[in-house]
Amino acid sequence: MSTSLVAKPLSIGPIELTVPVVLAPMAGITNTAFRRLCREYGAGLYVSEMITSRALVERTPESMRLIRHHESETPRSIQLYGVDPKTVREAVTMLVAEDRADHIDLNFGCPVPKVTRKGGGAALPWKLDLFREIVEGAVQAAGRVPLTIKMRKGIDAEHLTYLEAGRIAEGAGVSSIALHARTASEFYSGHADWSAIAKLKDAVASVPVLGNGDIWSAEDALRMVAETGCDGVVVGRGCLGKPWLFGDLAAAFSPPPLQTRDARPEPPAAWAQGGVLKAEPTLGEVAAAYRRHAELLVEFFEDEGRATRDIRKHVAWYFKGYAVGGETRAALAMSSSLDEIDQLLGRLDHDQPYPGVDAEGQRGRAGTPKTPSLPDRWLDSREIAEGMRAEVAEAELHNSGG
Repeated sequence: MSTSLVAKPLSIGPIELTVPVVLAPMAGITNTAFRRLCREYGAGLYVSEMITSRALVERTPESMRLIRHHESETPRSIQLYGVDPKTVREAVTMLVAEDRADHIDLNFGCPVPKVTRKGGGAALPWKLDLFREIVEGAVQAAGRVPLTIKMRKGIDAEHLTYLEAGRIAEGAGVSSIALHARTASEFYSGHADWSAIAKLKDAVASVPVLGNGDIWSAEDALRMVAETGCDGVVVGRGCLGKPWLFGDLAAAFSPPPLQTRDARPEPPAAWAQGGVLKAEPTLGEVAAAYRRHAELLVEFFEDEGRATRDIRKHVAWYFKGYAVGGETRAALAMSSSLDEIDQLLGRLDHDQPYPGVDAEGQRGRAGTPKTPSLPDRWLDSREIAEGMRAEVAEAELHNSGG
């Protein structure tokens, strides 16, 4: 495919993105190291992994570490999770007062049971009054800093919330709304319902609507924009082990292709020189990206052992489709130092060409549909009882990063 789309700049409050692309927050993935790596290939807004508002207000060491940005990260973007309006507002106030973020996103889309069973994530918009109170308070606390939300269609097919929540958020003054076009019960299974993104775009007129779900390539992103009319895309699992996807997206949305500055490793030549939509990296280019990721993790964690343990989960994603061999993959998944990684990567055939379709398509676990875990009697009413409000606030998670 060689068709390109000259996209309109995406304005999120005072932030203007020439490439209308957002990196989705992913627990344990979108730390500073991964965000920096993706920036080296492309352009857009790169959001932190989820930070729990309560842990941030309490200034737990892990939360304070997770909200730190490298000096090269501009704009600085942080996603917050919370179920108590007062705590969320305090967390936003802290970020703004201490100049720790240029953009704040609120999580109303997480389907993970430990979050939804406490009334958070994708479960929370069902309680319209609680949702409204959290969003309105956060927008007021954010002031000049743009505040956005990311949500799902709802809890399940019988309990959809996205249109009502979208209108409430628009009225509260958010700067954009992102929709992952699945319900919590679908988790990551099946196919995202892009028609819901189009419906939300029709329902919300004054703020940008961003689409999320099943973007595995630049072609997918262009198709989503064409089919739904959304103002930009949010990319999650599609970039796992594939940071050059952001180069593909930059080339697709704003030809001629983006020329990266001080990028390490060098962007795959397919799009850096030819302006085509799809990078086709050799195994050597993939190995260089993997090594760069590991190096950035060492800098982030300030602990080589922890960094090399963290990179292990990325092995299958990076080398998807390439003839690497089970023994080498297993060894990489057990590596404990950069020297060991270098030795293993050095054994690979760096000239091995891009394997084509075997390296493409879905990444990450899709899972299967499941009944969401919810607080007792959560679905009985769209309003939250005072007793339940106190119970939910007390149950708010103390830990960040998912």
